[in-house]
Amino acid sequence: MSDHPASAGLVAGIAGPELQAPEREMLAHPAVVGVILFSRNYRDPQQLETLCRELHGLRDPGLFVCVDQEGGRVQRFRDGFTALPALGALGRWYADHPGRALDMAYRHGRVMAAEVLGRGVDMSLAPVLDLDRGSQVIGDRAFGADPDTVAALAGYYLAGMRDAGMKSCGKHFPGHGSVAADTHDEIVTDPRPLDEMADDLAPFRALAGQLDAIMPAHVRYPALAPEPAGFSKRWIEYLRDDLAFGGVVISDDLDMAGAAPAGDIAARWRQCSAAGCDLALVCRPDSAQALISAVEPGPECFERARAAAAALAGRAAFTLDEQDLVPEFRAWKQSLSRLADDESTGGTRV
Repeated sequence: MSDHPASAGLVAGIAGPELQAPEREMLAHPAVVGVILFSRNYRDPQQLETLCRELHGLRDPGLFVCVDQEGGRVQRFRDGFTALPALGALGRWYADHPGRALDMAYRHGRVMAAEVLGRGVDMSLAPVLDLDRGSQVIGDRAFGADPDTVAALAGYYLAGMRDAGMKSCGKHFPGHGSVAADTHDEIVTDPRPLDEMADDLAPFRALAGQLDAIMPAHVRYPALAPEPAGFSKRWIEYLRDDLAFGGVVISDDLDMAGAAPAGDIAARWRQCSAAGCDLALVCRPDSAQALISAVEPGPECFERARAAAAALAGRAAFTLDEQDLVPEFRAWKQSLSRLADDESTGGTRV
């Protein structure tokens, strides 16, 4: 592996809320271009700001720092952040109150992005563009089951993210929502022919020109290729050529069971790189350490990956203190918290 290193830059997980000395050494390796944070890395907003300052200060240019802050059951930072409803709550509103739902989608993207950027994190890997059509892992993480609804709400959500200063990542291309099994836990195949996948592809096709990054699914779609999409040159070429997507391609977590058809962790890294991924998520710190221990790249190996990571770095339009002075912004946060509370208690109030 040291003779032919993979070129997708690693976005690595770390163990806890403070960096340890071995992690600082790992993050200094040229193959590592970013860090993904989880609930295990968060105690409170001040600790998060301190951690992000340290992460950004380790390297020049600084590491790219990201998180999954979708809302609902996938919200890594909770105490000290606005409680965000699952995106599916907006889809349910859209059926009867489309204008209100679109406005709420904008608020969701704007508030989420402002709070994440305000504490030093560059990007939330959002939005989910899958359809809610029976997947165990997607469900209400999706805006809904109808592709037009998903595309409409996601468009407003993306506008909110952009206005806050955050880049976006649509996931999980070409659509994870129509297969029941969870790629975190098992190898998953979607056996449908390509024409039957048109609905799943539709939101990605509609929004490809607005997205800064796209994350392929660890699902096998033999209609086009035998490998999971993130390890498939044919699927990434389809994304580039048929959907005319010109942004960054980020693999899903290489540690997931759905990635197993690509081989061991080192083979997964090589294969996603060869397929055309710019960045590769490795959420377990021990896996990231094992990968970098096996490669000694030349200085030019990860230049493209560093540029891709830098392209996703966010820049807050205003500080959180400045935004909290605006009554409208405070009202947006309150309305999102009410909707999240209503969803958890079965209410209907917004």
